[in-house]
Amino acid sequence: MKVSTSDKIIDSFIILLVAVASFICLVPILHLVAVSLSSNAAILSNKVTVFPVEWSTMAYETVFKDAKMVSSLFFTILLVTVFTVVCMVMTICAAYPLTKKRLKGRDFFLVIIVFTMFFSGGLIPEYLLVKSLKLTNTLWALVLPGMINAFYLVILKSFFASIPEELEESARIDGSSHFGTLFRIVLPLSLPVLATLSLFYAVGRWNGFMDALFYITNQDLYPIQLKLYQLVISNQMSDATATEGMNATAPIPESLKAASIMFATIPILLVYPWLQRYFISGIMVGAVKG
Repeated sequence: MKVSTSDKIIDSFIILLVAVASFICLVPILHLVAVSLSSNAAILSNKVTVFPVEWSTMAYETVFKDAKMVSSLFFTILLVTVFTVVCMVMTICAAYPLTKKRLKGRDFFLVIIVFTMFFSGGLIPEYLLVKSLKLTNTLWALVLPGMINAFYLVILKSFFASIPEELEESARIDGSSHFGTLFRIVLPLSLPVLATLSLFYAVGRWNGFMDALFYITNQDLYPIQLKLYQLVISNQMSDATATEGMNATAPIPESLKAASIMFATIPILLVYPWLQRYFISGIMVGAVKG
């Protein structure tokens, strides 16, 4: 099919627009990378833009030598993994029955779930509940309160409801149980939405630190974002001290914060391309089946 000149112009304009928007989104990240890899003198003299000036890995060396930062990273990976698995299991178990019209009280349960999207019990009752259950200073204080996101549950329920009911009826005729139908028919056809919601849960947990600020006082259980928060707070320096850093062998706070942010950001960024492969394969499976 021959492409007309006007279509080529429109395509070129769209590509240029997307490229400019992508660059604008990348500028803050590039600046952080440049600051983390630049010398103290270059940072204090505001010479750093999106490219490192006078290369220095001193900030990263300081971050990697911090045993608490590294242990916090591994704890956060464990926390995100447990949180994502628990949340997806609970969300699937709640969403699948709600797609069945024969479920008694289905509308009532849906109203209760949607109600929580607009109103919550509040921070203090939630804290008192977690404390009364003796969950403070445990991993479960960061997992159990957020097990089910009502918005994600509604999304998953809608996707399950879009799967032709004839497929499940065929499975039941072949003797499949409810769990068998769920695991063999429904979930394989739902890979795109499962991958997307898993990513949402994982990223939300990775970036969250407010609940850890309330529930965790044991430094061995600090998530990486809480460590970053404390680093930013504790590294507030006076201008005189910062100026002194030009001749010091230690990295200045701005460089250290940039390196720490990249240290905490890169692992979750690596998840995206891994899940992107599943997005594409899941969509292709849906297209072939459809």
